[in-house]
Amino acid sequence: MKIALPAPALAGPVSLEQSLYIRRCRRDFSALPLGLQEISQLAWAAQGITSDMEQRTCPSAGALYPLELLVIAGNVQDLETGVYRYAPNTHALLMTARGDVRAALAERGRMQSLVQNAAAVILLTAIYGRTTGKYGQRGIRYVHMEAGHAAQNVCLQAAALGLGTVMVGAFDDDGVREVLNLAPDEAPLYILPVGR
Repeated sequence: MKIALPAPALAGPVSLEQSLYIRRCRRDFSALPLGLQEISQLAWAAQGITSDMEQRTCPSAGALYPLELLVIAGNVQDLETGVYRYAPNTHALLMTARGDVRAALAERGRMQSLVQNAAAVILLTAIYGRTTGKYGQRGIRYVHMEAGHAAQNVCLQAAALGLGTVMVGAFDDDGVREVLNLAPDEAPLYILPVGR
């Protein structure tokens, strides 16, 4: 199932400087849902297309874009509970699994119950071969840099939207792969629970 996302806003009431100032790690979320526009904005901030040449919101070594972005929707208005893969070229979500996997993901997150309580979870994964094929072992470093850029974009966008998030890096890689049914060459890098 393909879900077309609303167009991202290119201007908002909160400046970049304000977002930098107010950004904090938030681990407590209310039970209020997120909206589809907010999911759209967060996905675009991390990996959205910003030019006719298909350049994205964060830099990528050689413009090879090894990152994939998954959205785990638990409590999002107008979005069925499930796992979605973001398609930057069409600014859409592609459902890969139905059902709420937040509890299973939290179990693999080394007691990160905040993953279970978030309205949605943004998960960044990498297909290293896209970058190491050109840059060899050094490409691994480039992939990790890119993941940091994308995660910071999510954090700043969340702050601008009045949402909370935190970066989670402590998890069982194989367990997360299993929960999300990731291909063997796709490595989970960052989990960012998002909520109000």
